[in-house]
This record gives sequence, C-alpha cells and structure tokens, in this order.
Amino acid sequence: MIRVCIAGVTGWMGRAVAEAVDAAPDLELVAGVSRSARFTSVADALDAAPADVLVEYTNASIAKCNALAAVDRRVHVVMGPSGLSDPDYEEIDRRARDRGVAVVSGNFTVTAGLLLRLAAEAARHLPAWEVIDYATAAKVESPSGTARDVAERLNGVRAPALGVPLAQTRGALEARGATVAGSQIHSLRLPSFTISTEVVFASDGERLSIRHDSSEKPAPYVAGTLLAIRSLQGQVGLIRGLDRLLS
Repeated sequence: MIRVCIAGVTGWMGRAVAEAVDAAPDLELVAGVSRSARFTSVADALDAAPADVLVEYTNASIAKCNALAAVDRRVHVVMGPSGLSDPDYEEIDRRARDRGVAVVSGNFTVTAGLLLRLAAEAARHLPAWEVIDYATAAKVESPSGTARDVAERLNGVRAPALGVPLAQTRGALEARGATVAGSQIHSLRLPSFTISTEVVFASDGERLSIRHDSSEKPAPYVAGTLLAIRSLQGQVGLIRGLDRLLS
C-alpha cells in the first residue's frame, strides 16, 4: 500500500486525485493539505501522518517549499505546478539525491509525455523548430511549464537552426518570441484554451507539427498522476517529464 498526501487537496486537480486515490486498492490517502483542510502545511501533515508520496497541486509560489519539506522527510514527490526556475529544480534535485528520494515534475497527461519523447526524436533529424504555447487568458505564467519542459528537452539534443540570427531582426525583436533553453517560444493567452503545446519542425521543403491539447477535464492528469505515484519506488533525484516513467 502506497501512502499518499495531497497538497492542494480541495483544488480542481487535488480533489480529483484524492477521489482516484481513495478508489485505488493499492493507494491510501493519509492526509490532505489546503487552507480549509485539517492540515494547512505540508510539514504538519507529513509529521502527523507519515506518507510515501506527496502529490503537489498548489501553485508555483509554494510548490518548491512543499516539495522540499517532503524531500527533507524522505518522502517522494509528484509535482504538477509550472513556473519553477532552473535553479529551483537544481536545488530540488540536489536535495532529493541527498535524501535518497525522487521528485517527478511536469504535465502529467500521457500525451504531454509523448510530446516530449517524440519532439526529442524529431529534433535529431530536423534542424529547425519553434514552440507555440497556448493557454487560457487567465494563466499568469509565460511560457507554460509544459512549453518550458519541451524547450529544455530539445536543448539536450541540439540547438535549432535560425535562418536570421535574432540580433539581425528588423522591427520588434519581441515578435520572434522568447528564447528559452535555446528555442523560440511564442505564448498565446486566449479564452477557450486550457493547455496546448505545439512544436513546429522544418527542413527544406517539409514541416512536421507535434501538438498536445488538454481539455478542461482532470481525468487525463489524474491517470498520469497515479502512474507517477506508482513508479517512484527505487527512483532517486529529479525526473522532468512523465515520459521518463513510460515504458
């Protein structure tokens, strides 16, 4: 039986994950954290109800502190929020390795995981690409964590070719998007989108688009979250992207 604590248990994702954990025969919900729950901090919850895995679905402003509180107690972490910086992830990775536990982060839909895997393969064969990041008009973070994860994964393959160096751009340089981990990302924030991430690859005479779309329903995220919970035994350190856990 895997004991699970959920931070953000009364939120859109936390509530859905809690219901799924309750229904799973191999998982046990031992504590929930939110401003209106019994526990208002991860530290208090884990001290009162020892857990094997913390599921972190709050927001970027407190996600790092919650993850580190769990890691310091040698509890694995599944964390969904976006907006953490590279230094944040580096600190989490160091601490997790010191404590002998794992932290998996990212978009927990299977299709987002496959986007990372397929985009990395495409980058080995196609020299140029840019990323389009779609999200609801109310989303504060730009780019999204999913788009950032894509750029960082591609950066591990090679740098994309640019027809015109950015410094030679005429007009508004901002029109070329933001450079994140070597890739140009264009963030659209409009009503009717939830999260969509598209990578457009190109070479002479041909193009390839790989796109992930999420609906407003939590079910795809829940399935990936449970997969991550069940996959952490024996893992150590930071794992960026659900695709790392897909067989």
